[in-house]
Amino acid sequence: MKCYILVLVLGLVSLVKGFTGPEIIEKVNELMNQETSQSTMEMTIFTSGGQKRTFEYLSYSANYGEKNLIIYQAPARVKGQRMLMLNHADDIWAYFPRTRRVRKLATHAKKQKFEGSDFSNQDIGSGDSFITDYNPTLLGEEKKQKKQCYKVEMQRVESADISYSKLIMWVDKQSFVPLVIDYYDDKIEDRILKTLILSDIQTIDNIPTATRMEMINHGDNTSTTITLTEIQYNIALDDDLFTERGLKK
Repeated sequence: MKCYILVLVLGLVSLVKGFTGPEIIEKVNELMNQETSQSTMEMTIFTSGGQKRTFEYLSYSANYGEKNLIIYQAPARVKGQRMLMLNHADDIWAYFPRTRRVRKLATHAKKQKFEGSDFSNQDIGSGDSFITDYNPTLLGEEKKQKKQCYKVEMQRVESADISYSKLIMWVDKQSFVPLVIDYYDDKIEDRILKTLILSDIQTIDNIPTATRMEMINHGDNTSTTITLTEIQYNIALDDDLFTERGLKK
């Protein structure tokens, strides 16, 4: 009888305990980095002066976010340009159709803005950053977008080559989609540089997917919205897509 009660108590404690910070972020990483994906997206940049610029892309991802290829579709002046990111954006190549030349970008390019937007190349292409670059701690629970969320603080690993000192992430308890992420300044403590808001969650190929992502830059008073108009997961992709030679095809 005592053994039965002990087992029951331990089971209840396990249920109450729930997930740890690292377990939550592991689930977020698995959700956001499928084996492969192919998508069509529209990116709109809103300047501080109220102007906007819009780009359309085809995007391919492989090896659970380690390889990424972006092909510009519009506007006409950039159509056909391609950007290849390998090793989670540590290695970046750009292809320009007018000259048919491929250029390897400098290492620090991963921290630069993607096409002048409020997303950096690292934000776009560093698929495993949540796992490798941060130490997560569960702070508790809060509501965001009317959903109950895990609130997780992610302190940068000392050796990580990233632009942010920490992140605060609110993760939907039901889907494990991150709904809001605050990015903190690398130099000024407790200053929020940017906020990413993910919304319009749809289940695609049985995977909860945020089809709208808005990055707000608090310092520059600008914002960028990425909308997924189509996406497919875990499909066969030619390995040649993700090579320097393949950029010219």
